[in-house]
Amino acid sequence: MERIKNLFGASILLAGLLAMTGCQTQPAIKQWRTVLDATHTNGWTMVGPGQLKWEKGELVTHGGMGLLVYEREKFGDCQIRVVFKLTATNDNSGVFIRMANFPKDPWDAVNHGYEVQIENEGDDWHRTGCLYSFTKAKNIVNAKLDDWSTMLITLKGKRTVVEVDGRIVTDYTEGDPVPERAIWYEGERGERVERGYIGLQNHGHGAEVHFKEVSVAPID
Repeated sequence: MERIKNLFGASILLAGLLAMTGCQTQPAIKQWRTVLDATHTNGWTMVGPGQLKWEKGELVTHGGMGLLVYEREKFGDCQIRVVFKLTATNDNSGVFIRMANFPKDPWDAVNHGYEVQIENEGDDWHRTGCLYSFTKAKNIVNAKLDDWSTMLITLKGKRTVVEVDGRIVTDYTEGDPVPERAIWYEGERGERVERGYIGLQNHGHGAEVHFKEVSVAPID
């Protein structure tokens, strides 16, 4: 009987340790929902000059400065996965998030949302994975050249975390200190909304970036 008690006690202790480490159950599988891939751009609307057009199953930025905006819904408390590719060292684009209203023009998006920058040649405040001019890169991560990179943007309440190819570049919470606006084309300062529209930027001539997927998964 004493041995049974000891075994029972050990099993309870083991269960407690597993619960503490999170090993008692299989990890939850993210339910990714694709909102853009090589089959469609349904629900996306172009704002401003230039265009993003399909070329051999890849959505490529041309001209600009413009913005392709997903108009069907706003996003918050979720992860946004963007798969993109650079083909030149000076390619430039961005993923816009936290836009409270559907933008009237690209500068409306700049001033009332955040641009998650895609551009390897900027300084620590204006490069791939930063909230353009708002946050300094925690890690310098260059997007791949002639190969696909994955940007993972986590929106949780007032917090925004950006990972590029598995490394955290940005971890920012509304109210954290930011530098003063240095020049007119940096976004107006002020907090952004918890739920907002998202978009893909076409920056301008000679700054072509390729996209093949934008997917969204809810988080608790």
